[in-house]
Amino acid sequence: QVQLVESGGGLVQPGGSLRLSCAVSARIFDRNTMGWYRQRPGNEREWVATAGRANWTNYAESVKGRFTISRDKAKKVMYLQMDRLKVEDTAVYYCNTIPRSGVDWGQGTQVTVSP
Repeated sequence: QVQLVESGGGLVQPGGSLRLSCAVSARIFDRNTMGWYRQRPGNEREWVATAGRANWTNYAESVKGRFTISRDKAKKVMYLQMDRLKVEDTAVYYCNTIPRSGVDWGQGTQVTVSP
């Protein structure tokens, strides 16, 4: 049973924007704080942003002011609006619970920022 499905990645120039989506199974979405993570080439997976069930948010310093996380309770979808993208934002982006609760990782979505 697929529980997390990320989409919306692509190739964009520096300064551009993308919006990522994460379709979440209802049970997981309704019970958990959710977040975005990313794995940059040659690096460990890292936390990017958090969205609580009451819509509070938190961001890594590297993306604060540029990325916006949100949740659509009706659709069970989480979003990551990424603006003013930088080359160093290039990564595979994943969604999952925060903290991790044993939910399998999805396939991720590749974001490539390149001139």
